[in-house]
Amino acid sequence: MSVARTRSVALLGLAGSIVEVEADLSSQLPGFVIIGLPDAALGEARERVRSAAMNAGCPLPNRKLTVNLSPAALPKHGSGFDLAIALACLAASGDVSVDSVDRVVHLGELGLDGRLRPIHGILPAVLAAARAGHDTVMVPEANAVEAALVPGIEVIGVASLLEAAIRHGGRFDECPVEPVPALVQSDGTLPAAVGDLADVAGNHEAVEALLTAAAGGHHLFMLGPPGAGKTMLASRLPGILPDLDADAALEVASIRSLSGLPVGGDLSQRPPFEAPHHTASAAAMVGGGSRVIRPGAAVRATHGVLFLDEAPEFPSSVLDVLRQPLESGTIAIHRANAVASFPARFQLVIAANPCPCGNAGVKDSSCTCTPVMRRRYLARISGPLLDRIDLQVPVPRITAAALRVADERPGLSSAEARTRVVEARAVALERLRGTPWRTNAEMPGPWLRGAGRLHPGGRATAALDRALERGGITMRGYDRVLKTAWTIADLDGATAPGAGHVGRALLFRKGITQ
Repeated sequence: MSVARTRSVALLGLAGSIVEVEADLSSQLPGFVIIGLPDAALGEARERVRSAAMNAGCPLPNRKLTVNLSPAALPKHGSGFDLAIALACLAASGDVSVDSVDRVVHLGELGLDGRLRPIHGILPAVLAAARAGHDTVMVPEANAVEAALVPGIEVIGVASLLEAAIRHGGRFDECPVEPVPALVQSDGTLPAAVGDLADVAGNHEAVEALLTAAAGGHHLFMLGPPGAGKTMLASRLPGILPDLDADAALEVASIRSLSGLPVGGDLSQRPPFEAPHHTASAAAMVGGGSRVIRPGAAVRATHGVLFLDEAPEFPSSVLDVLRQPLESGTIAIHRANAVASFPARFQLVIAANPCPCGNAGVKDSSCTCTPVMRRRYLARISGPLLDRIDLQVPVPRITAAALRVADERPGLSSAEARTRVVEARAVALERLRGTPWRTNAEMPGPWLRGAGRLHPGGRATAALDRALERGGITMRGYDRVLKTAWTIADLDGATAPGAGHVGRALLFRKGITQ
């Protein structure tokens, strides 16, 4: 009796755990058993591995094979364990080097012809292997470029089980095969940056709110009639955000890999932009799945922008699932046997019409919506959700006179706006040095008013204090106005917010309701 072992990775959400794949070869009646809490797809690896090994030219012995996936209590999903199971079995039979397969983490699905097929989530799996202290992984050829994005790890790309066995010391006749091509899938979302901010004519208050949102990482709500430019403004926000740092870019790429979206050979430094349709379900928004838990739109927007156009058309239950992620920056999806956690620190931008027909408040419009209809329509965006949105601005339609002025004097360009945003964020980062936060929006209220000593106090917050006393804002709103005031002060180059900055932040907060 001989035992051989290698390793693979089990993904649960974006986190990966190293799984030890042990193969035992005994002199009992021929059979193939996989134990260790496999799901249905992994249980079918018995037939895939045996047929692939036979057709690849490195058959398994016709004896009893027992494969154990340890730790046994950890749920394991999918077909990405095929390569590790096959090589552990070949090592147990003495056809490949036991020591060689023991040093390498193996990932990949086998086809019946012995070729290796690419799998989703290769980037977070390789990242988990690197964090666990492993320095070599073997992956399908189609996944090799993506796996190489993880620094400090050697990636071995193979096209077939036969090639993998030969690389581990197997004495088989070489038989070159055509690698399975990479999975190509369009994400169907808007590009990360659409057009230039200078294309926006007029609406200077909305542009200023957009600049403030980018500089401080704040959430934004725009209310206005159709054609006022709400979608245009939202699509310009990713273009004025700073580039992602290396860790954030790797996390964004890992989420795309887990979602089955193309990653490419280079890490993108630009923030993602997600704009789900209003027919999206709660699972499509935050993630889910009965077998394999996949990330939703809010997770894919991590370190970027989640834009909900026509927000009142979304079911209220779908909008309200965002309330917790807006506070915690994470999404935990609970299932009977597992809990998958995903990052969800994004900037929320929502846009809405003032009424069902969209023409309320428009001069010479034919709006027939009653006040009750308008209230019911906007009430689909719940008060607790709106309370978490720092900037709430009206976006009116531009007049002909304002359009002529805009044509003569173009507004702020995306490049100029991004420069101002980068400078303001650098000031905030210096102020927050030594803390886990990087932007003004991330500062917790108690720290802001207490240990952080960032409460301006005195005359600067007199209007804000009165609004809190009258019940015009909540305590959460009070803290968010202070954060916005710091962002406005950073954009203005001030050392601390004054009464004007706090007043402007309060106007942004209550610009729609006043």
